[in-house]
Amino acid sequence: MKRILEHGLSEFLIGLLFGFGLILSGMTDPGKVIGFLDLFGTWDPSLAFVMGGAIAVGAVAFAVAKKRTANFLGGAMRLPTSHDINARLVVGSLLFGAGWGLAGFCPGPALVSLGAGQDKAVVFVLAMLLGMLVFEWLERARAKAAASVA
Repeated sequence: MKRILEHGLSEFLIGLLFGFGLILSGMTDPGKVIGFLDLFGTWDPSLAFVMGGAIAVGAVAFAVAKKRTANFLGGAMRLPTSHDINARLVVGSLLFGAGWGLAGFCPGPALVSLGAGQDKAVVFVLAMLLGMLVFEWLERARAKAAASVA
């Protein structure tokens, strides 16, 4: 039980830090994201700096993680192993990008904005959850079809 509380507390604090970072950087404002994507209008480069900072932190974190066998809380280290670029990855990326560009949200900022009571975030999060449910339904149908063929 103590271990569960320690994990839950650390995850909560990390999520809280992430949420504050999103708020401080202005990434919970869909206008910032849409401004970044408006290359031929009033382009706002601030998201590029936020992304650059995130990539730098992520690169250091992955470099450290690759050298470890356990995470900092003692659990098993599970890093991605696949390097395949396939149709599912490309289509999923295109759908994610289209949703991001249309709404000005990606999942993290949308959840923070939902907590702040933004109406647009409610619509986005509901659409995101619906998309996740549709994905699960399609995955189960695909697995069932593959099992019936075998």
